[in-house]
Amino acid sequence: MLKVLLLFLLLIAGIVLGPMLAGHQGYVLIQTDNYNIETSVTGLVIMLVLLMLVLFAVELLLRKVFRTGARTHGWFVGRKRTRARKQTRQALLKLAEGDYQQVEKLMAKNADHAEQPLVNYLLAAEAAQQRGDETRANQHLERAAELADNDQIPVDITRVRLQLARNEDHAARHGVDKLLDIAPRHPEVLRLAEQAYIRTGAWNALLDILPSMAKAGVADDAHREALQEQAWLGLINQAMAEQGSEGLNNWWKNQPRKTRQQTILQVAMAKRLIECNDHTSAEKIILAGLKRQYDDRLVTLMPQLKSGDPSVLEKALRQQIKLQGDRPLLWRTLGQLLMQHAEWQEASLAFRAALKQRPDAEDYALLADTLDRLKEPAEAATMRREGLLLSVTPSDKPKS
Repeated sequence: MLKVLLLFLLLIAGIVLGPMLAGHQGYVLIQTDNYNIETSVTGLVIMLVLLMLVLFAVELLLRKVFRTGARTHGWFVGRKRTRARKQTRQALLKLAEGDYQQVEKLMAKNADHAEQPLVNYLLAAEAAQQRGDETRANQHLERAAELADNDQIPVDITRVRLQLARNEDHAARHGVDKLLDIAPRHPEVLRLAEQAYIRTGAWNALLDILPSMAKAGVADDAHREALQEQAWLGLINQAMAEQGSEGLNNWWKNQPRKTRQQTILQVAMAKRLIECNDHTSAEKIILAGLKRQYDDRLVTLMPQLKSGDPSVLEKALRQQIKLQGDRPLLWRTLGQLLMQHAEWQEASLAFRAALKQRPDAEDYALLADTLDRLKEPAEAATMRREGLLLSVTPSDKPKS
């Protein structure tokens, strides 16, 4: 650039000095409506050179002024960014302390100059919600939505979290459904979906997300199994509330065999059917469950049944005693069924067999009742006394 300028100056000097040395400076006439400007070629060139020098000087001045302005602007912006970083660090410390008012204040102040303004506004929204200021929380959330542009997932997740905190459960469920369409395996989305579906009783939806929870590693196997059982029980309760025993039976028939073989569901179904006075269906489920796999929970439901054929239950219990051995619960349950049919002698033998395995206050009381029916009051009194001694804690026993 400097070389070009030097060549340009040499050219001008040649044009100016050449005619002067030769004695011929030329003649220039610039004529307008009102003025005539007369000068020599040399004078015109000198004026052009001076004009160029003036323009160069103005350009340098403007550059210097604007450079100074840019530096000043950069200094102010840098100062705000430094302050924003400092306030963000302070806000995180206040978050650990649980001071949500200061968290919101520090996160929102100068948030536009923070390294991640979106994060600042989202945390400010949650802090405002924690202290119950829904208006401020919404304002911060809207500002975050403006900054997020096309990446709205963090904003939507925070919105659902705030809705759950406000118990706006159905709105949260709507938001979760939209998020699952976009990010079906996002861990936080799945955790929020779990809460929203449980609160709204969306049991089928809860069952649908369990495979995704497993693939995303959300919660452990025990927790997911508990969720599955909770969803099944919820569906059972819904069917019972809507259509009674008919709805329960229809729902049960429509389940796959693997589901119907779940003991916890068999117990729940039997309990609900007994409540609906459908003892026949309950008995079928209990007997089918015991035939496949023994479980104490199914056995304890037997005395609640009003069976049309008591011998079927008694036969099933005796079969279980042969398979499982002398379990006290089996003998006690058999004794209770025999009592219902006034078979007092057989019932007393069953209770004695249960007590032979281990002493139990309830079994002593039941045996005493059967002995009363058998006209054996003395032994009945002895059995009641034994049961009473078992039910009394060591501190309650009289000192000798």
